[in-house]
Amino acid sequence: MTPGPLACGIDVGGTKIAGGVVDAHGRVLEELRVESPADDVEAIEDAIAGLVTDLAARHDIACVGVGAAGYVDSHRARVLFAPNLAWRDLDLKAELEARVHLPVVVENDANAAAWGEFAFGAGKDVDDLLLVTVGTGVGGGIVLDGRLHRGAFGIAAEIGHLRVVRDGIPCGCGNLGCLEAYGSGTALVREARAAAQGGSARDLLDRAGGDVAAITGPLITEAARAGDGFAIEQLTALGTWLGEGIASLAAVLDPAMVAIGGGVSEAGDLLLDPIRTAFGRQLTGRGHRPVAEVRQAELGTTAGLIGAADLARA
Repeated sequence: MTPGPLACGIDVGGTKIAGGVVDAHGRVLEELRVESPADDVEAIEDAIAGLVTDLAARHDIACVGVGAAGYVDSHRARVLFAPNLAWRDLDLKAELEARVHLPVVVENDANAAAWGEFAFGAGKDVDDLLLVTVGTGVGGGIVLDGRLHRGAFGIAAEIGHLRVVRDGIPCGCGNLGCLEAYGSGTALVREARAAAQGGSARDLLDRAGGDVAAITGPLITEAARAGDGFAIEQLTALGTWLGEGIASLAAVLDPAMVAIGGGVSEAGDLLLDPIRTAFGRQLTGRGHRPVAEVRQAELGTTAGLIGAADLARA
């Protein structure tokens, strides 16, 4: 018999919605995925409700946690803004509770992932954790003294929008020079494609079948693992941006551990070693203070739904 109440965790992204039944030990008992109708508010809610209903037919679910890629208010109810979804000032908690007839908690997806890693993954042995997710953008979550730090308005930990270059590359948030514009998977692909067009990434372009548009983050990682010098340099440059950004965050937060998650983290030490080097080189007070360990996140793509489920249970 499974100990403790079961919770349903939902991770809502721009292309996929994942739902899972999670027990009190963070184990995913069943997981389902559907396409995300990102431009249709009602269709997104229908998809979430459908996942919950389907899973509840086979499991005794007590509550639902939703990880949403956007700004969530301090009451964990209303999505104020979601850049890749059609949500604008939407009381998602009320909408979903009316559909699924279960208590619902809404949380930012990166916050949910940070809690998942803290409670059940790479950070389960520390009280203070910074999660940095590196994918299409750069996201993050903060746990301080064993509590998820959300800020006064629920919008803390948007670390991808720390400005690292004055008047730099435009970011999707509307500002210039954000860390996300330099340290994300999007930035990695942008720089690699530009180099390929300029003729300085011949091996990578050959690997892409001569099609610049076929150069992707996973392809760059694959090439780096095979020893391609250019691909290794690109991951090193990406890791350097991230390490320097993390050093600035550590000056404020002083985490015991930094977990690196998101799709690009699949590159492992090809990304993490440059992060560690740049972090140590840029850290304030280096040589005279403890240095937080940089680890790869452990829960992979399930971190968000596991964390959301656990937050709902609490």
